[in-house]
Order: sequence, then C-alpha cells, then structure tokens
Amino acid sequence: MVGCVILLVEDDFGLAFLIKKYLELHGMVVIHESRGDMVLNQIQEEKPDLIILDLSLPGKDGLDICREVHLGFFIPVLILTARDSDTDQILGLELGADDYVTKPVEPKVLHARIRALLRRYLVKETVKFHAPKKNNDENLCFGLLFINNSSRTVKFDNKDILLSTADYDLLWVLASEAGKIITREKIFSTIHGFESDGFGRSIDVRISRLRKKLFDHPINPYRIKTIWGKGYLFVKDAWNVSV
Repeated sequence: MVGCVILLVEDDFGLAFLIKKYLELHGMVVIHESRGDMVLNQIQEEKPDLIILDLSLPGKDGLDICREVHLGFFIPVLILTARDSDTDQILGLELGADDYVTKPVEPKVLHARIRALLRRYLVKETVKFHAPKKNNDENLCFGLLFINNSSRTVKFDNKDILLSTADYDLLWVLASEAGKIITREKIFSTIHGFESDGFGRSIDVRISRLRKKLFDHPINPYRIKTIWGKGYLFVKDAWNVSV
C-alpha cells in the first residue's frame, strides 16, 4: 500500500537493506532500526503503520518488544526471525504478534503478508460471512458467549474476554461458520487475504491460544473441536455452561 510507513527492526544490515529496497520499490516508506531498546522511541516519533520485528536484537529482545507494543499501541507486528522453534513461535503469537515468518523468506511473500496485515488494520475491509444466530448484522450469540463485531468485543457469562486483533479475527471466522468444519487453509486465507504458503502451524498455535482464553478443555476441547484431517469445528451449543 503506497505511502504506508514500515518500521523495520533488524540488526542484520545487509538483510535490512534488501528488505528496505524491495518495499520502497512498492511505494512503502521504510524506517530501519537496528537496536531493540530504541523501538519504542521510533514508534512514538515515526508512528509506523506496521512493524517488522526480528527477535534477536541488541539492547532488548524482540519478544519483550512485542509484549510492549501489544499493550501500548494499536500497530500490527510481523515477526521475521531465524528462530524457527515451536516455543518461539508460540511465545511470539501469545505476546500479540499478528504474524510469524521465519528466515529466509521470499520478498514477494513478505510483501504479501505485510499487505494483508495492513488491509486488516488500515483499510478495515469487512469480510462478509454467512453467519449463524445473530442479534443483528454485527453480533453473534451462542449461549453465554456474545461477540460484537462492531466494537470487536467478546463477553462470556457477562465477563469481558480480552483478545488480541489476531485472536479476534480467528474467533470471528470460526464463529461465523459455527456448526461447519472449516479447513486450516480457509481460515488462513480468510484472515490474511491470500493463500497459505505452507506455514500452517500458526493456525494451530492460535487455535490453542484461543481455546485457553475461552475456557475450552486443554486436552479434550469441546467448544472448538479439532476434526483430524479436515480442520476445526466451532460447536454452537457448547457455550451454555459457565466456568
């Protein structure tokens, strides 16, 4: 998206140069920062539309930065790192990252993911769903679970459920298809705006995180079920009991 400001936090100057050059060729404004302890200052001064964040940084670890950004700013964070362990990916997503990409990555793939995140945050395109039981065009209600899509808020048993942007988007996709099996590929493409390139684990991680926040059983989930070999099922009538 032409004119969008990207804060690139990367201590590999060669890689940062290549990413910066590629994104600028596509009309984006890229600000490079190599130190983790300078990121918050850059955010306050430059007001970026999106942050590309490495994890291994001098001054401050990227996971700590991700937590601070999630708590203090409404800015999408795309983690770009050589750390490819499940633990790091889970931590990054748990702390509020909107996407997690491992190096090396093709520039066109990185650009596509950036555009998808920017569409969600800036353009605010509304994906039209064939939704189940509705109170109105912006609400979904299942027993004690109430989802208000206008305010992007969630309540369970009249208690607020705090969800990150990524978690809310995932819940809305699942709840809008309640009672139907929805594949990982469809979840990914609906949320991101482009087809999955094989990094399907991020959907599984986010499903696990969402279950925890919605008080689903950690070992035998009954509210958001895994249908092996097919995808996930949001169960309509599993929200009538408080916890």
